[in-house]
Amino acid sequence: MYVLRRIYKTKPGQALRVATLVQKQGQIYHDAGQRGEFRVSFNGGTMPGEQDTVCLEWTDEKIESPYRGDNKLPAAALELGPQVRELVESQRIEFMELLTPDKYRE
Repeated sequence: MYVLRRIYKTKPGQALRVATLVQKQGQIYHDAGQRGEFRVSFNGGTMPGEQDTVCLEWTDEKIESPYRGDNKLPAAALELGPQVRELVESQRIEFMELLTPDKYRE
């Protein structure tokens, strides 16, 4: 099991707007069966830490390319992409392995 985390550095003052768009996009992927449960968090400047940041996080059994031949990307999610990119200065993705009981080492 893997944890995937996409982190957006937004333009100043745009974290809540980006978080809203990313939530909508994530829900489209979820409804299409291409993503499990997910959550979106953000810091628009009201919390300590790095401001103007949005984090989309989800878990998955395996990591697959979105460009694989049998994958049909939801058009509605793709339509939100340009709106997000317009409000983002940079983004990155993190991949971590989730610690599950079968992996415990004493």
